[in-house]
Amino acid sequence: MSVRTGGVPFNQANTVSNKNRIFRSKKQNIINPFAFQYCMKVILSRKGFDDENGGYPSPILPDGRLISLPIPSKDHIFYSDLKLDENMSYYDLMKGLKPTIKYDGKWHDLTKDSECHLDPDIRGTIIKRLDNWKPCFGQIGASQTHLLKQGISKDDLFLFFGTFRRTKFLDGKYIFDKKAEKLHLIFNYLQIRDIIQINEKYKVLDWMKYHPHTSRDRRKISTNAIYIAREKLSWNSNIKGAGCFRYNSKLVLTKKGYSKSRWNLPTFFKEAEISRHSLSSWKKEGYFRSVSKGQELVIQDNKKVENWARDIIKQGV
Repeated sequence: MSVRTGGVPFNQANTVSNKNRIFRSKKQNIINPFAFQYCMKVILSRKGFDDENGGYPSPILPDGRLISLPIPSKDHIFYSDLKLDENMSYYDLMKGLKPTIKYDGKWHDLTKDSECHLDPDIRGTIIKRLDNWKPCFGQIGASQTHLLKQGISKDDLFLFFGTFRRTKFLDGKYIFDKKAEKLHLIFNYLQIRDIIQINEKYKVLDWMKYHPHTSRDRRKISTNAIYIAREKLSWNSNIKGAGCFRYNSKLVLTKKGYSKSRWNLPTFFKEAEISRHSLSSWKKEGYFRSVSKGQELVIQDNKKVENWARDIIKQGV
């Protein structure tokens, strides 16, 4: 069995399989593509605008689309290049929500030259693509080190969540519904096919060259990696290996009536090991207190959580 990346075959003989360790091919930079999994790990991955990066929530559109706004960053991709639909760009959408964005601790005017970090990149129609483009997600630094230590590998599942708020469409633009609360909710998913270490020696594939984690500066950092999605889910060949959700109540993590980081998780989560958390995260008021910092929350091998995640995808796509 082999996986082709950049036209070079990677054979199973080049890796050692072990559930709790990371192994890398000497021929390529694909990390752990054949690790045997007794149970799929689920990663709740925090992404998109928040109070510090962007300065306001991502919008829930009236038709249920969950538009995660990429955080501001000098990555040569412009909000004005990102396509919401035939008539509107992300810049147009954001201009109606708020004419400024927050980064580096300050508010700045939103212009057509405002740049962003398009990652995770799941929505295929957002920009022009090469024919062999694949949904993907980059990670680096302490967050990637955390994923490696947690043994993340092929067929594990990212559920991306962020801060959202309902909107209305009024006078040709989207505006936030003043009565709506800020919520943490799940908006995208990606099941891992490959994990590729993107360093200075790696020959970046043509379809991937636009991605911010292929930049020269990031390639100098040893932890820099890109996760590539499976074509289809490992347990359901009728569903794509990565996709975007429309709003439904099962995607909401926040407990009703509480601030966004107080979550209403199913009770079986108490049996699960969740990185960056402990039993003290469960409060007597009946909610799970999620950490305010830390991008990647890894849930270790728990069949009930795995089934929960599968059900979220089944109902959300």
